[in-house]
Amino acid sequence: MARRGRFQAVVIGVSSGGVQALKRLLGQLPADFPLPILIVQHISPDAGNGMAKLLDQLCAIRVKEADEQERVLPATVYLAPPNYHLLVERDGLLALSADAPVSFARPSVDVLFESAAAVFGAGLIGIILTGANYDGSRGVQRIKAHGGVVVVQDPADAETPQMPLAALAATTADHVVALADMAALLQRLAGGTAAPRRQGEASDA
Repeated sequence: MARRGRFQAVVIGVSSGGVQALKRLLGQLPADFPLPILIVQHISPDAGNGMAKLLDQLCAIRVKEADEQERVLPATVYLAPPNYHLLVERDGLLALSADAPVSFARPSVDVLFESAAAVFGAGLIGIILTGANYDGSRGVQRIKAHGGVVVVQDPADAETPQMPLAALAATTADHVVALADMAALLQRLAGGTAAPRRQGEASDA
């Protein structure tokens, strides 16, 4: 899974308010963004793949629904299909699971984050956006434990602040930023130009 830069992948967890948040974030990323992005959006089990198609039409970066045993590629966004957990396997391939809901959700942010942390280690960027429950709080702990970077949307900026608040209660985020600033931060991280947060320093972009 080696890359020239530190980071190898981005994972994003989002729930209530997520469609607008993802439109704004992904819409600011260039078509050649150098990392794959894996997303769990809490969504109705019978929602179909309309969200992936909509985002793909609106964004320069490629957006698709994740497929079983698919290998992730740079400059591509993979959305968990409705009613399936999305995981990263040890060989770097994607897996879909119909196992029981986790944190009352399937797909679950925690399932994606924990599996990706085990594969990408310190090469992973984990992002928590707007949402109404605590899914993802265990996952960000795992990302930090493996040396990855955690980014959380400023709860004051989130349409629904519970998921960001739960993530911040679970671990020390490396960056806490408004949604409007997140794409620029991601591009700096992916390019290796974002300075690490110093101990005790307020997190921002």
